[in-house]
Amino acid sequence: MKKIVITGAFGFIGSHLTEFLVEKGFRVIAFDRYNSNNHFGWLEQSKYYKDIEFVLGDIRDYDSVYNVLKNCDMCIHLAALIGIPYSYVSPLAYIRTNIEGTYNVLESTKNLDINELIITSTSETYGSAQYNPIDEKHPLVAQSPYSASKISSDQLTLSYHKSFGLPIKIARPFNVFGSRQSTRAIIPTIVSQLIQNEGVVKLGNINTRRDFTYVKDICSAYLEIMKRNELIGHIINIGSNDNISIKDLVYKISEIMNIKAIIKEEIERKRNVNSEVDILKCDNSKIIKFTDWLPTNKFSHSLKKTIDWYKKNNNLFNAHNYHV
Repeated sequence: MKKIVITGAFGFIGSHLTEFLVEKGFRVIAFDRYNSNNHFGWLEQSKYYKDIEFVLGDIRDYDSVYNVLKNCDMCIHLAALIGIPYSYVSPLAYIRTNIEGTYNVLESTKNLDINELIITSTSETYGSAQYNPIDEKHPLVAQSPYSASKISSDQLTLSYHKSFGLPIKIARPFNVFGSRQSTRAIIPTIVSQLIQNEGVVKLGNINTRRDFTYVKDICSAYLEIMKRNELIGHIINIGSNDNISIKDLVYKISEIMNIKAIIKEEIERKRNVNSEVDILKCDNSKIIKFTDWLPTNKFSHSLKKTIDWYKKNNNLFNAHNYHV
């Protein structure tokens, strides 16, 4: 039975991926940041709790990463700072977590001779689309400190493959959505605000377009990427090859919720014009060519399931605290 370390396992994608791989019969070590309460995030109440090995540490600490990767077959690296607005406030935090953290994973993988490493990238590395849909050859443009840190992480990863023959793959998801996602993300903040603000939704730029993929499809994509040795050394987009404007997204969600939406654009929620990524649409032809993956969850159906989850768990979130 293959033993897999997932870094950032207590978060949104990490918790879903951990449970998904346990279901598929893998032994999973869930690694995430140390906390004095010994709390395991979204996995605390997981029905697979007894089947998961939990390790608390710090992705920024080499010894912590090295020790968790001992005697493992592979690692899926998800641990990262992901909020774009906070990257304007503290770029150094993103350098330490996203770049140095990835270095610790790469160096540990090299020194321990681990069989496979999947690094998680982001579609934000592409910046505003220079052509659509965006394939893996699209230029990388850092339009925020967050995207700069992820570009640096990806390039460091590729250098380890070319310099040391490290068996890496880079998974590059576009906008992921589903249950457990922070209300810093666009779909949860729309849902939460519709519930809490009687239909009033305060947002930044509502004319940007994003390619959304349901988290269950992301998990199956990771599994398919894991299976394919021919993808070693490659970057692989994961997305739907479709997109929707934030404005239309608000109205689609409000229709499902049967709440009339009133959109209010707020200047303080908008990115600097040179930092805004206008359009993201994934060219997913590479993953479809090399694997058996297809996004099988219909957007409207997945959106409804996500909305239902937030309605049931609305007490866990406060829409007023986040800016998108």
